[in-house]
Amino acid sequence: MTKAGCVMSTARQRNPLRALTELGQSLWLDDIRRIWLRDGTFLRLIDEDGLAGVTSNPAIFAKAIESGAEYRSDIESLARKGVGSGAIYESLALADVRAAADLLRPVYQSRAHHDGFVSLEVSPHLADDTEATLREARRLWAAFDRPNAMIKVPATRAGLPAIRTLIAEGVNVNVTLLFGLTRYREVVDAFLSGLEQRAREGAPLDRVASVASFFVSRIDTLVDKKLDALGTPEARRLRGQAAIASARCAYGVMQEWMASERWSRLADRGARVQRLLWASTSTKDPAYPDTKYVEPLIGPHTVNTMPRSTLDAYRDHGQPALRVTDDPDGARAVLRELESLGIDPEAVRHQLEREGVRKFIEPFDELHAALARFAQKAS
Repeated sequence: MTKAGCVMSTARQRNPLRALTELGQSLWLDDIRRIWLRDGTFLRLIDEDGLAGVTSNPAIFAKAIESGAEYRSDIESLARKGVGSGAIYESLALADVRAAADLLRPVYQSRAHHDGFVSLEVSPHLADDTEATLREARRLWAAFDRPNAMIKVPATRAGLPAIRTLIAEGVNVNVTLLFGLTRYREVVDAFLSGLEQRAREGAPLDRVASVASFFVSRIDTLVDKKLDALGTPEARRLRGQAAIASARCAYGVMQEWMASERWSRLADRGARVQRLLWASTSTKDPAYPDTKYVEPLIGPHTVNTMPRSTLDAYRDHGQPALRVTDDPDGARAVLRELESLGIDPEAVRHQLEREGVRKFIEPFDELHAALARFAQKAS
C-alpha cells in the first residue's frame, strides 16, 4: 500500500461516522443536491464516511431547486415544451433520486439489500387521503423504477392503511412524520399486517424494506416551549429531555415486537426488520450540543439521517458508542414526569404531526408557484 493509501486508511478508521456502522446504525443523509451528485461530493460521503442512504422531502427539494443554478437549463427546456409546474418539479426530483439511487446501488448490493435506499415523498397535500396516497405512492414507485427506492408516506391516521397496503404490494416504505409511541405501535401493526397479507398470498418477503422515521428535535422544540411557559424548577429541569426519552422508549417498543411470535413467524419467511430511523436530528436550540440527537441514539437496527451540518459535526467530534438502550427506566420516568406537569404526549404528537404536514406543504406550494412563474416567462 502506498503512503497516501495508508494515510487514507488511517483517516477512515478514525472517522466516528464509519464507527456507527460497526455499532449497528446506518448513516443516511437528510439532503440532496444535484451538484453533489455530479462533483464527487456524494461519492466521497459514501467512500469516506460510510453513507448508506438518502432521505428527501418537499422542503429539501424546494431549497435545492430554488438555490441550484444547475437546475435552470432543465427548467427552461421543460417550460418551453409547455410542461406545467407539477411535472417540472417531479421531473427534477426523479432525476436526482434516481441518480442518488444509482450511486448507492453498490451499497445496496454489498449490504445484501439492507441499505443503499433513497426516499421520495408523496405530495404532502395527500396526508389525510388514503386512496390518493396509495395512487400517488404506486405511481412514484413505478416512475422511480429502482429496487433501492423508498416511498415516504406520513404516519397520519389516513396514512396507516396506505402503509399496510403498500407493504403488502411489495413497495418499500419510509414511514415519515412519526412523533409518538402510540402512533409508532400503530405503524408497526400496519407494517406487520402488510407482511402477513403478503405471506398469505405466497409473495416473497425478503426484498420488502421499511423504516419508521421518528422525528426527535421537533419534540424538544415544542415540549421545551411548554416547559418554559410553566417556568417551575421541575419544568426547567426537564428541558431538552423529552425527545431522547421518547426515542429510547420507541426503541424499547421495537425490541418488544422483534421478540414477539408474530414477528418470528415473518422473520422465518425472510422478512426484514422495519428499522427505526432517527429524523430531524439537527439541533434547533443553540444551547444544546450539535450532536445531541446522534450520540444518545446509537444502536442496532437503527438509522440516523443527518443534514450535512450534523454529519460534519459528528465526523469532527463524535464519540460513538452503544447508548440507545441506556437507562430505559429513566426514559420512561421522564415521560411520566412530563405528563404529571400536564404535557400530554398524544397532544404533542397531534400538534407536531399537523405542523409537520404544514411545513412540507408550504415550501412545496411555494416552489410550484415559482416554477409556474418561471415556466410562464420561458414559454
